[in-house]
Formats: sequence, C-alpha cells, structure tokens
Amino acid sequence: MGKVRLGFVGCGGIAESHMKGIAKHPDAEILGFCDINEARAKDMAQRYGAKGARVYTDAEVMFKDVELDGAYFCLPPFAHGSELYAIEAGIPFFVEKPINLYLNQAQEILAAVKEKGLMTSVGYMNRYRKGIQTVRSLLKDDPPILVLGGWIGGTPKAGPGGGIWSWWIIKDKSGGQFHEQVTHTVDLTRFLCGEVVEVHAFAAKGLNKGAPENYSIEDASVVNLKFKGGAVANLWASCSANAGGGGVTLSIYANSTTALFTGWEHSLRLLRQGKEEQRFPGEPNIFEIEDDAFIRAIKDRNPSLIMCDYEDGLGTLKVTLAANESMKTGKPVHIG
Repeated sequence: MGKVRLGFVGCGGIAESHMKGIAKHPDAEILGFCDINEARAKDMAQRYGAKGARVYTDAEVMFKDVELDGAYFCLPPFAHGSELYAIEAGIPFFVEKPINLYLNQAQEILAAVKEKGLMTSVGYMNRYRKGIQTVRSLLKDDPPILVLGGWIGGTPKAGPGGGIWSWWIIKDKSGGQFHEQVTHTVDLTRFLCGEVVEVHAFAAKGLNKGAPENYSIEDASVVNLKFKGGAVANLWASCSANAGGGGVTLSIYANSTTALFTGWEHSLRLLRQGKEEQRFPGEPNIFEIEDDAFIRAIKDRNPSLIMCDYEDGLGTLKVTLAANESMKTGKPVHIG
C-alpha cells in the first residue's frame, strides 16, 4: 500500500484538529472532504487536501466517487448514520466521540461493522497517553477503589450558525455536557477500572444566568457509577462556573496507588506507597499520536494498534445514556 487515502465526513473544528497532523503524515493523504457547509469543506480541502482532493455535501456520493482506504466521521452526536455508507463500501473508519446520541442506531452500525469485519477506531485519544497506560498497568495488581473527576467550565455563548454552540447547548442534539464532553472521563474510568454495572445521576437546571435563549442542557450534574470489580465513582459536569477554579480532573485511589490527572492534557501526578512521587506531562500532540495509530493500523492491517474500537466506544455510550436516563427519572439504571 502507498499512502493511506482518507476522507472526512464533517469538517468542523474537531475534524481540523485531525487534519492538521494528517496533512503532514508521510503515509497518509486526505482526498475527500464532506460537510453540509460546502464553503467549510472547500476551505479545509484547500488547506489540508492532497492534489486532486474533492469536496462534497453528500457522504453517500463521496464514498461512491472517491477511492478511499479509511474515513473519519467528525459529527455532532445527533447527526450520525452516514457511517453505514462507509461500511457498505468496506472502508475502515474512525468516529469522534461520543459515537452517537441514539443507542439503537449505534447498535445498528456495530452490527453492520461486525458483519463486514471492518476495522474501526473511536476518538478517545486519552487512552494513548503514557500516564494513562502507566496507571492502567499498576491498577491490574492494585485494583481501584474510589474514582473522582469531571469537567467544570463556564456558561456557553451563543454561536454562529453551524458553530459548536449552535448544537452543543441543545439537549436533543448534544445529549448534554455529560454525554458530549465528560464522555472522555467516563471512557477513562472504563479503560482503567473496568465495566460499569450501575449508574445514578442528578442534575441542576435553571440556574445558569446568561445562557443563550435556546439553551436546554443541564447547568451541572453529578453521576455515581458502580463498577463490576467493586469500585465506585463520582463524576461531575458543570457549564455554569464563570469565576474559574474548574477544569478537567480525574483522581483514582487504590490501596497503594493514587493517580491524579489534571487538565485537558491529563498530566499525571502519581503517588505510590513507599515510592517517590512521579510526574508525567500530558502529550500536547495527542491527536497526531491517535491518528498515527489508525493510519498504521490500516497500512499494516493490524487492528491491535487501535486503543478503542466501535464496540468499545458503544460501551461508553451506554454509560452516558444511562446517566441521562437517570437524570430524567431520578432512579438508578443498571447496565447489562
């Protein structure tokens, strides 16, 4: 195989985060750009496209027109389903998190992936971090007991048409902050601590002053998780804290290990009983690391290089959707 030929469905901000690195990758090139905003797709094609790259507003047409080795789906949670076009064409694909807003549609996509035997990857990039890998190895012999973490930020602003705030602040489109953003933290708890068997969540609404008129997500939420291995977690979300002091955190406590992750980059402060403290800075180029794994997996036909496939991503989706259900009903939700 020569260069891995890639196409993008969705050419927004998160897509560009991938395109920047892929355009420099020696073994990859981007030949297809698809977005409902044609001007945006054209702009991305001019910046990051290979010679002969083509622009589309219809994903089905792109997959019929362009010969691709892999595809990226960088879409809002409510806008999925076009993955089925890639599956029909037999093209391995990468999908940004969360993989969907609707469990039945995600299950349909997974069934089609399995039937085709396709390689897939999901954008839970933090799994590739050295600090995360180090802690995962330690927790195999020193099981986690308590997990705390979440994302705390300020009030979102009204955005222009097509921008992230045009859908992120609408519950029926994003699924809310816990589903769309804290999904990263949920995924890490599964990766580090094992499967979740029960979820119980509470939400605060109507307190976020200055929110846009069509804002309908929660102001804040707290979500309790129970893991199959016996550990418990309390995770939180807030998009209403404008005085600062928030950010991204994940703290894991075991008998002899304390792992304290901070910031979007998940820098690690590692404490171990009887040993000196260790620090692991978070990798600033994590998208490039994640994308390189997907590209090499396609080129070498080696899915073991991928840290999270579609089925694994569906496991995280079940937890965040269960949290939404629990916020609505006030009752615990069991995950089979």
